[in-house]
Amino acid sequence: MKDVTLYWMETCSTCQKAVRWLDRRGVKITKFRDIKEEPLTRTEVERLVKMLGGAEELFSKRAVKYREMKLAERTLTKEEMLELMSSEYTFLKRPIMEIDGHATAGFFEKSYIHFLESYYFSKRA
Repeated sequence: MKDVTLYWMETCSTCQKAVRWLDRRGVKITKFRDIKEEPLTRTEVERLVKMLGGAEELFSKRAVKYREMKLAERTLTKEEMLELMSSEYTFLKRPIMEIDGHATAGFFEKSYIHFLESYYFSKRA
């Protein structure tokens, strides 16, 4: 069985929906990490960004602070996104699922199906 880490917030309805969806498909989450209670370090954010293929893939524009800070009015640099995600958990898309050095952020059924077929149910080591 492969290790599955879920970076989430227990109170997040999208995270709860993802957990129920995974459970119905027999995916066992081996580690839950609440990103509010145990925030990600800058190094961890950078590692996830690398796995995802870019800061934009991990950065959430749905955060209330995104609107409050009027960030939509300008183009954020990668460095700015990394700093925001490292300093404030609400700027992270959630949930984030990691399996064997691969990750996906946000919950979308089609992307979860593809991700799990590639890294969880596959015979690849």
